[in-house]
Amino acid sequence: MITIALAKGRLADKAVELLEQCGIVADELKTPSRKLVLKDNSGVFSFILVKPTDVPTYVEYGVADIGVCGKDTLLEEGRNIYELLDLQFAKCRLCLAGYKDKDLSDIDTLRVATKYENVTREYFYKKQRNIEIIKLSGSIELGPVIGLSDIILDIVESGKTLAENDLSVLEVIAEISARLIVNKVSLKTKADIIRPLVACLKEVIVRSND
Repeated sequence: MITIALAKGRLADKAVELLEQCGIVADELKTPSRKLVLKDNSGVFSFILVKPTDVPTYVEYGVADIGVCGKDTLLEEGRNIYELLDLQFAKCRLCLAGYKDKDLSDIDTLRVATKYENVTREYFYKKQRNIEIIKLSGSIELGPVIGLSDIILDIVESGKTLAENDLSVLEVIAEISARLIVNKVSLKTKADIIRPLVACLKEVIVRSND
């Protein structure tokens, strides 16, 4: 059996749509349930629905053979897994944002509000900037608005929330989308199932972009 870890919400819904185009039908996934492990109709695949940040952990430890999560999660978690495929949905950008006219060059220790602590630490280490990370779990944009932080590092989709609060994207750190990840051992021991599935998903993505 192949176990697939899916991030709860929109990522899971879209991933299931792609998997269905490769012949994996799982009616249990579409039925409201409190079950923790769900199976497809054939019994070959099982699914676990978990928090997005936990997907790479389940895959790294082999509890799940395959996972679908955002590139931002992979950058933050830094897990020992294979990233095999850009699934081309849930596209957005990981950005630095703040007040465009604010001079940050004279600030000795830059205060950065974010939920991406590891990404932020690594980015500014390379820039050789002193920072204070202020961890927030939601409404990151509020940081500069109320003076809690100088800037933020966060996901930006449309940019509407930034604009409505007079904030701007200062720099794009990374382009983000959903990615297919695989456990390193599983790719060897279950290659007869995993590799054809990856090949099929590639074909589906190519067709959808034509």
